Amino acid sequence: MAFTPEALLTIAVIALCFGMLIFSRYPADAILVGGVALLTLLGVLTADEALIGMSNEGMATVAVLFVVARGLAQTGVVDWVSQRMLGRPKNTASAQLRLMLPVATMSTILNNTPVVAMMVPAVTDWAKRNNLSVSQLMIPLSYAAIIGGTCTLVGTSTNLVINGMLKSHGHEVGLAMFELAWVGLPCVLVVVLFTIGFSRWLLPHRNKGEQKVFEDARQYIVEMEVEQNSSLDRKTIEQAGLRQLPGMYLVEINRNGRLLSAVSPQEMLLAGDHLIFAGDVRSVVDLKNIHGLKVAEKQVFKLGDPAHSRCLVEVVISRNFPQLGKTVRDMRFRNNYSAAIIAVARDGERIKTKIGDIYLRPGDTLLLETNDQFVSQQRYSKNFLLVSEIENSRPVRHEQRNLAAGIMVVMVLAVTLGWLSMFKAAMLAAGVMLITRCIKVQDARESVNWQVVLVIAASISLGGALEKTGAATVIAEAMVSLAGNSPGAVLTAVFVMTALFSAVISNLAAAVLVFPIAVAASQQLNVDLLPFAITLMLAASACFATPIGYQTNLMVYGPGNYRFTDFIKIGLPLTVLVGITTVLIVPIVWPF
Repeated sequence: MAFTPEALLTIAVIALCFGMLIFSRYPADAILVGGVALLTLLGVLTADEALIGMSNEGMATVAVLFVVARGLAQTGVVDWVSQRMLGRPKNTASAQLRLMLPVATMSTILNNTPVVAMMVPAVTDWAKRNNLSVSQLMIPLSYAAIIGGTCTLVGTSTNLVINGMLKSHGHEVGLAMFELAWVGLPCVLVVVLFTIGFSRWLLPHRNKGEQKVFEDARQYIVEMEVEQNSSLDRKTIEQAGLRQLPGMYLVEINRNGRLLSAVSPQEMLLAGDHLIFAGDVRSVVDLKNIHGLKVAEKQVFKLGDPAHSRCLVEVVISRNFPQLGKTVRDMRFRNNYSAAIIAVARDGERIKTKIGDIYLRPGDTLLLETNDQFVSQQRYSKNFLLVSEIENSRPVRHEQRNLAAGIMVVMVLAVTLGWLSMFKAAMLAAGVMLITRCIKVQDARESVNWQVVLVIAASISLGGALEKTGAATVIAEAMVSLAGNSPGAVLTAVFVMTALFSAVISNLAAAVLVFPIAVAASQQLNVDLLPFAITLMLAASACFATPIGYQTNLMVYGPGNYRFTDFIKIGLPLTVLVGITTVLIVPIVWPF
């Protein structure tokens, strides 16, 4: 069977897209959407076929899970997970081990997409708190979730689909729940050991928006209070996670009027302690979101707006400010502007005077806690040279944490027990989070990463073009024919072609496409179909070499600040290792 002109055209366009992804710095979504547009203009795809990715359930599921993940972050679930489950690693290798083992374990029985959706913000926060490179952690997170699903029948939807097809081709019993673990567990071991052993050379050491301590010119002194009956009461500084805050350090503790300077990590916190921190504005936001701490500035508690509607805003005082020459206490700032000053910076220096006693000067930068209408009301005021809201500075709704966690657990259980599809469960979870105010509508809109959504949709359309034109079938049949009459060689060919197709089309589509070829090959060789089917399941999940191969790879692509080539560097050798492991073990456990 030869390639049709349309098939050759499709292969050329996909090769062009891959070349641009590897050698150019254009965004992945722009390149892949451009490839779909080109195939549509050339008549290979119809308009409906080009847009089919936008109606794909998998793509929509990922989009909705972004909303669920933001809800978990805004209610403090993510912070709890990052501290309780991941702990405090000593170095990057121990961090990767702490991350990969529990994620792989969870993915054996849970759908890996919600696992990664929940863990991405937790890992981002964890990396920041422990001064780790997030780009050393996000790919390991995705890989652990992918390979964990190969250990059980319910680990991935691909396993279930292929098992169903296997039953219809003579294996009426099918596979047992944990039968795949014979090959899945060795593959998990290979992935974890290789990633930890070689990531320092194969993964980048990049942090998105990396911030170094005191790199920001604006430095603030912020006073926080340990709340009564808080989880921080009678914990040491180190146990409370206040020892290594990025961009901020604990200067001293005011305990009932007694100052404790040069605070030891083993110093025990008590309810009512006032903690004086020095740091940059981004770190003030992180500090304010720690459960059990509150801003000690009394004016904050006199603000009339509910806590969840407040945000942090920076303003720069102009020469026209009417209260120049007065102290903050005398100018009644809170009454005039419905905002409380929680810190002041002047020419990069940290002002240690109590806020109420500070005389404001032109050029002073004030850090305010105020309502979300302040920026629009004061943006053009002559009193301020600059008015800027601090990104993601809305307070964490810790009181909603248990509710949000419960919603997440119910969502996962509904999918695991087969009550709802992943899409329906995610829609229900997002809807309940909106109704119960775990997340605001505006925040839900802003939570969706449209670059990831477009990459998934465009990848599905490109994969559809490979199938429609027959290019995928011709490539698969050619690879099997090259393997000859050796069952081992055909098994290797099945793994290679499935892994290859999984890199450019969805892993489920790749598995379904190759399965009939595996059936024909087993019949020609007069051998059992079972080892080919299991190899197919493993190969469909060996989507390590490209970000578009698996949706969890796309979910970590942005947060990890990766480039396309980062996945190739570590994913290609890992795919080869998993392939060798699979081809060696499968014939032993499931003979031909």
